[in-house]
Amino acid sequence: MPLHFSTTDIRFSLKQKSKVSKLLLSVIAKEKKKAGEISFTFCSDKFLLAINKKFLKHNTLTDIITFQYPSKELSSEIFISIPRVKENAKKYSVTFENELSRVMIHGILHLCGYKDKSAAKKREMRKREDYYLKLLK
Repeated sequence: MPLHFSTTDIRFSLKQKSKVSKLLLSVIAKEKKKAGEISFTFCSDKFLLAINKKFLKHNTLTDIITFQYPSKELSSEIFISIPRVKENAKKYSVTFENELSRVMIHGILHLCGYKDKSAAKKREMRKREDYYLKLLK
């Protein structure tokens, strides 16, 4: 399977792995891309902050960091802070599962070429996330 899920430095288990995998592979297919090896690692704020500082030179908390590997297929390591996802779920009044799905889709969309550095690009990214989240239901 091209999607792998693991944890580091926290206790977490992804629920409905099969359903989530189908959704993410569907996003890739609908974006007309081919899945390579994509690894999702669920971690703590502290772990992700250390990665953010070391590799991106950012001293800020974030919910996701995506490292894409050069390949014809989408190949990547994606790190997700579970505490950030929980906090954002509360902030946006959505379920944890909904926010986690959104963040995972967000990472896949980055691999597909979507950016989110400008307001317009953020709106486009959010629109795509919303579209794919509807497919989950």
